[in-house]
Amino acid sequence: MTLALSIVGGLVGLFVGGELLVRGASNVAIRFGMSPLVVGVVIVGFGTSAPELVTCVRAALGGSPGIAVGNIVGSNIANILLILGAAALMRPFVTSRAAVLRDGSIVILTAVAFMGVAMTGMFTRVSGLVFVAALIAYVVYIIRSDRKEAAKSDDVPGEMSSSLGLSIFYVLLGLVGVIAGAEFLVSGSVELAQRYGVSEEVIGLTMVAVGTSLPELATSVVAALRKHSEIALGNVLGSNVYNAIGITGLTAVVQPVPVSPGMQAFDIPLMVAISVLLVVVVATGQRVTRWEGGLLMALYGGYIAFQATHGAAT
Repeated sequence: MTLALSIVGGLVGLFVGGELLVRGASNVAIRFGMSPLVVGVVIVGFGTSAPELVTCVRAALGGSPGIAVGNIVGSNIANILLILGAAALMRPFVTSRAAVLRDGSIVILTAVAFMGVAMTGMFTRVSGLVFVAALIAYVVYIIRSDRKEAAKSDDVPGEMSSSLGLSIFYVLLGLVGVIAGAEFLVSGSVELAQRYGVSEEVIGLTMVAVGTSLPELATSVVAALRKHSEIALGNVLGSNVYNAIGITGLTAVVQPVPVSPGMQAFDIPLMVAISVLLVVVVATGQRVTRWEGGLLMALYGGYIAFQATHGAAT
């Protein structure tokens, strides 16, 4: 009962904390004149990745690197197959080919960079610093590109849905939620792995990855239902970039993280292949239909089934 409460409580803390963090940060960003694009890619993208960041750092510092790496890889796989699949199943969406090629190329590049370093067997502090620098360059690029587009547009900035003071309170409360949630989730996950003989990598790739991806799932599904298809897709693409270089980089700077041979041989190459597949499918058809969304979710179900079998066998 204590184990179940720890895991469920951790997931609830991550979800509620992530939601408050995104809501508060988005309102603050709008208050200071940021456009919906920057809010979506930079603020919402980073905010919904906060659970992954806190969970990975906590796991690495706690001597559970398998959960940290598994969470990053598993979250990126879940973002594409589960979250984008669910969003498309709710409402098919069309997107800009140029935008997909631009942002999708960055997703592929960061995934390949992640795999390249992972194949050395260790994310060191040096590689972590390089990844963090790359993330900063990415954010600067997004902001500068947005300013150029804003200069050509007559769009009026959005309005805050709450006061500045309340928004800052949401941010602080959200941070407390994700930190506390990560503590409970990682502790419960480690105990679960030890109790049932399942590897930490499998726990990180499945349960922890899905749990920390709940904010992305909620954001993308709501965006799809409201016919904001580019926000749904942008949330997935942006989160995958943050996970691959931002969260990996920050975690490695705090605590170098080793990578298991099993992750090197299967899960990480699969993450790269899925990233390439997503960009090719969306760029060629410029849309994701319901049946394609269902197919993505079915593929994720197969992946989880494989991990469950593999984990039980280890």
